Amino acid sequence: MFSNSNKNILLTGTAGFIGSNFVPYFLEKYPNYNLINLDLLTYAGNLENLKECENNTRYKFIKGDICNRELVEFIFTEYDITGVIHFAAESHVDNSIKNPGVFVQTNVNGTFTLIDVAYKYWMNKPFEYKEKYQNSRFHHISTDEVYGTLSENPNDLFTENTPYAPNSPYSASKASSDMIIRAYNETYGLNTVITNCSNNYGPKQHDEKLIPTIIRKALSNQNIPIYGDGKNIRDWLYVLDHCKGIDIVYHNGKKGETYNIGGRNQRTNLQIVNTICTILDKEVPKADNSSYKELITFVEDRAGHDRRYAIDATKLEDELGWKADENFDSGIIKTIEWYLIKYGIKK
Repeated sequence: MFSNSNKNILLTGTAGFIGSNFVPYFLEKYPNYNLINLDLLTYAGNLENLKECENNTRYKFIKGDICNRELVEFIFTEYDITGVIHFAAESHVDNSIKNPGVFVQTNVNGTFTLIDVAYKYWMNKPFEYKEKYQNSRFHHISTDEVYGTLSENPNDLFTENTPYAPNSPYSASKASSDMIIRAYNETYGLNTVITNCSNNYGPKQHDEKLIPTIIRKALSNQNIPIYGDGKNIRDWLYVLDHCKGIDIVYHNGKKGETYNIGGRNQRTNLQIVNTICTILDKEVPKADNSSYKELITFVEDRAGHDRRYAIDATKLEDELGWKADENFDSGIIKTIEWYLIKYGIKK
């Protein structure tokens, strides 16, 4: 059983990409925290991602659904939860176009269940915390996609004041969950913070996402599919930089505030695929010495594909002192190295 002197924090969905990078980082940094991971292990979650934590006495995994109120209430009571960091979400845009109901269920109803249980466990009534839970906080992890799309002007950036204009069922479900968090802060005085991040990349990302797909297809000598004209622009954030941002906001962010976390690394999808192919040409040259770039294939664009996202992280940098340690050129090399080891190409 956990040490009683430690604080017990509920994490959701951390067998997924971002969470599985966050857990080892957080366990190592904060020896006074016990971490309880509630994860349904849908296709995007994999316990292999948390192999290095499974024997840690301050970490516990519980398989279950954030929509299961009885289970969430049991976890709060059984482990006396004093903080929540909520990662769990259905997050693949293509899947949300095919099957939007799952996204509404998990991202909207699941978030509501978690925050409502937290409110009733930590507070006597609106704006009155129970004595023991004065510092309890609910941190909701969201996305820049809630803001919609930007013009092609590189200086046009999402800030915390950008109006919400979600365009896909995924981003609409995340926007809804953000609004639920806001409502619990405004109506009940619950201590909440929200972070909205740009596109993450790095170790442990699910194979279906853009960067792992490029690496995997190239190495197996298959066509590398790029949507539309390849000129959609994203702002790329190295996953460990995101984890450090979450850490800072959870501990030092102002109650009720939102913070945008972005890498200041705007790239078109075409630039991303070219960069990766150039590195692979050097690291794992093809037998005939042709370039992996010859595998690039343009495919029909995704429905409602937002043209450009980019985040202004000034508020987080200026108010809380966060800054990204990796730029895209350094982060992508670390990422490719990790996948080359994963696929058994390097030791």
